[in-house]
Amino acid sequence: MPIKLLLKGPLVFSLAATLAFAFGDKDKKDNSRFVPGPASSYSHQTTGKVTVAAVPYVTEEQARTAFGKQNPYEYGILPVLVIVQNDSDQALRLDRMQAQYESPSGKHLDPVAARDIPGLLKAPKRPEIYSPVPRIPGYKPKHKGPLSGWEIEGREFAAKLIPAHDSAYGFFYFQTGFMESSQLYLSGIVQAGTGKELFYYEVPLHQP
Repeated sequence: MPIKLLLKGPLVFSLAATLAFAFGDKDKKDNSRFVPGPASSYSHQTTGKVTVAAVPYVTEEQARTAFGKQNPYEYGILPVLVIVQNDSDQALRLDRMQAQYESPSGKHLDPVAARDIPGLLKAPKRPEIYSPVPRIPGYKPKHKGPLSGWEIEGREFAAKLIPAHDSAYGFFYFQTGFMESSQLYLSGIVQAGTGKELFYYEVPLHQP
């Protein structure tokens, strides 16, 4: 026998409001998603059915798609999007993967951790204003920095394992300006099943 569920006015309104709130949150999260194209659609290198793509983010339009109103490059931080596409039949371990920015002269630069970026930015000098309120020793007012949004750290490359026929992507941050003829040097990708390390990748960086 089917069970009839009778809902009175206030309960119906409450249930509808709950569902609307839940779906509203989902839509909001979907709108903030950042999903790049396939690795093959960017500057890339393919070795042994594994493709690595790298894209420098230097324009305001690029920054808007990934970081919203924040543009790390305006503050001397070069974000490089890295996509690792695994088309092989084996999972890949990335826990030993290392990325470096390679200048045209061959100099290698290590990335900076996203959590350390706010400390690298110099605050603009402001004139001192007299205030009758005495300063408290050791007190430092809290100010939101220009790169304090969640996107900077939230979009950092963090994958440690890529299953077969899957991909992973994220940003590495370098404290440097972009130079033509530079490239991303990537090493330390290991086949999970065999422990064999793949050959290193050198992907040319091209400004859009």
